[in-house]
Amino acid sequence: MSVSTQHAPGQARETGGLARGIAALADGKLYALQNPFALDGRVSSYPAGARGYSVANSYLLTQGDAAMLIDTGFGKDEPVIRAQIEALIAPGLPLSLFPLRLNEFMSINNVETFAGHFNVETCYTSNVDAALWFDFGAKAEGRDILQSMKVTAVTRADTIQLGKQGRAIDVMQAPIRLIATRWLYDRSTKTLFSSDLFTHVWRERADGPWIVTEADDATTPNELRSFMLNTRYWWLEGAPTDSIRRGINAVFETYDIETIAPGYGCILRGRKVVARHFQMLDEFLKACDKSRMVSRYVTRDEER
Repeated sequence: MSVSTQHAPGQARETGGLARGIAALADGKLYALQNPFALDGRVSSYPAGARGYSVANSYLLTQGDAAMLIDTGFGKDEPVIRAQIEALIAPGLPLSLFPLRLNEFMSINNVETFAGHFNVETCYTSNVDAALWFDFGAKAEGRDILQSMKVTAVTRADTIQLGKQGRAIDVMQAPIRLIATRWLYDRSTKTLFSSDLFTHVWRERADGPWIVTEADDATTPNELRSFMLNTRYWWLEGAPTDSIRRGINAVFETYDIETIAPGYGCILRGRKVVARHFQMLDEFLKACDKSRMVSRYVTRDEER
């Protein structure tokens, strides 16, 4: 399969020679490793009635002397993701791992396998006992790998350096979350890695496309609202969302964001697309505030 390479928002070219499912967001700097999955009512990250396909995203940040993998993907995709990484970095290149959601398989499922296969320099997490989070189903040698893996704890507001040239990656606590979650911002490519937010765009076909540009940005405010209220964010209606809005606003006011790269779902590409989806989210959160709505429990079978 060819690789979709986007040099600037709204522009793309096709190049061959790499493993399937790789989207080059910035040549030599940032690649999305994408593996689709069907929406058939069993995927809790999406509304029960959603049909079509979404995509699990891992992101590989590359430098000449180092690389970083953001989220390690589902275990079922491990052979493909491993091949995708091998197609992009030299054997033995120092690789760091950064799973953004410690509680979810989509983020952490392949930490043990990749730590045993690649030259993993460190694993960034918010917990120093990360090895205890990654050892489900591990054999004895897998637990040994995890126990020997270097873990670097990050704070709720931190900056880490990739490679000897010090490519700056800003770390922040996600301003909206249910579980321990970090967002990242790559200054070099102006990309916000938003983990389990901005995950609301999926496709009818298994082949995507998995990048939304201004040319095909068709999501409506009602569609975003329905997605949020029928997934893990169902509780926002009637919640004190003003503080959440301030937290998200601070991120978008602080950082120059050209791309929103979620942990799953389509990537949002280009300043106008980013601004539009941020505005739709902000308007949704404003309408949900407890000053306007009454909080109530909603089962997964009730779709709004």
